[in-house]
Amino acid sequence: MMIDMGLEITHLGSGSRGNATLIVSNDSKILIDCGFSLKQTELRLSRISIDPKTIDAIIVTHHHGDHSKSALRASEKWNARLYSNTETAIKMGWNPISECRTFANLERLEISRNLSVLPIPVPHDDAENIALIVSNGDGIRAGFVTDLGEATVELKRHLKGCSHISIEANYDHQRLMQGPYPDSLKRRITGRGGHLSNSQTADILSEILTPDLKTIVLCHLSDKNNAPHIAESEVLMQISDDFEGSIFISGQDGPNFKIIAG
Repeated sequence: MMIDMGLEITHLGSGSRGNATLIVSNDSKILIDCGFSLKQTELRLSRISIDPKTIDAIIVTHHHGDHSKSALRASEKWNARLYSNTETAIKMGWNPISECRTFANLERLEISRNLSVLPIPVPHDDAENIALIVSNGDGIRAGFVTDLGEATVELKRHLKGCSHISIEANYDHQRLMQGPYPDSLKRRITGRGGHLSNSQTADILSEILTPDLKTIVLCHLSDKNNAPHIAESEVLMQISDDFEGSIFISGQDGPNFKIIAG
């Protein structure tokens, strides 16, 4: 009888210059996003002794280059199945039959017997973006949420009860407002289709927090408008009374740590 190992989660890197997260279950490996160059992705996988050709699937959350850059080339070279929703495939120019498997929102993807993925629509500028809830055969659930300006009721409902959540804490509001960005860009970042601030992320986590949540990764931090210690302290200020787990920061230059959700 196979003993379930939980879900192994390794952020290869997260930020505006590229995003990719490796998920390993008993019987499969997937990448969420493939936003680095193919060479850089393979280098980062080699640092954790992962042969890229053992990856079964690549799931792209949306078409922006920092999430999709080398997904098709990686899929073809590694013989990994490439998944995206139809809008992303169209914007990337991927053939939905020969190059990419498309899915609808809330359509569960059965990657293997011990790994499934549920795509949840989230609002993001000029993109049909999704968050993902990854589940293993033992009922362990992990949520992955970046590139959105606000959390929908539906997303929060699915995040509640997850053992692990990786969620963006993109900017500190004061730093953004006092920084060099033009007003139009500041409005876009803070809008419904933009990104989550540290305080928004803290609000979401405090709202969905249950005893099941053991690990949190704050990711997609802005180089110019945030800092790891600011993001972590803002989140902990809201949840520390009720959260007894561990919190990590995923930077642009990874991988730096591996998390076991289970």
